[in-house]
Amino acid sequence: MKKVLIISTSLRQYANSEILAHETERGAIDAGHHVEFVTLKNKEINFCKGCFACQKLGKCVINDDANEITLKMKDADVIVWATPIYYYEMSGQMKTLIDRANSLFATGKNFTETYVITTSADASKGVVQTVLNGVNGWVACFDGVELKGFLEAGGLNNPNEVQNEKELLEQAYNLGRNI
Repeated sequence: MKKVLIISTSLRQYANSEILAHETERGAIDAGHHVEFVTLKNKEINFCKGCFACQKLGKCVINDDANEITLKMKDADVIVWATPIYYYEMSGQMKTLIDRANSLFATGKNFTETYVITTSADASKGVVQTVLNGVNGWVACFDGVELKGFLEAGGLNNPNEVQNEKELLEQAYNLGRNI
């Protein structure tokens, strides 16, 4: 049994990426894993100041929700990121949280696997690549961590639209089952 942390980074109500993340959650639970789901909705996550105090203190000096989420990241075996694609890149909220998780370099981490779920209006294959590049850049900073897989869901323009895409919902479920 793995400890799986799913982080939904969309702030939109009925977000397609969050719906797929919940399907992944369902699959991981059905596979027998312990799953925690975190949404960044209504969370206060400020920008990293680049002060590197976290490297000495083991946590960020900014007192907001990022510290609690980073602790959850530290204790997870698997992290699943769910993000809408904005201008062919991960959401700003996701990037800000990754930057704020800098304390993990000082405190260590358990996770060895990461996965990414993306949604975009653009239906072209490969739109996910810039997001994967960003996540791979983060993953490369840790020994023994690998980006194990991703789900790319394009052509989604409106909230809740993915509910009509049974194949995508099944792929998200199977992503969770196969973690």
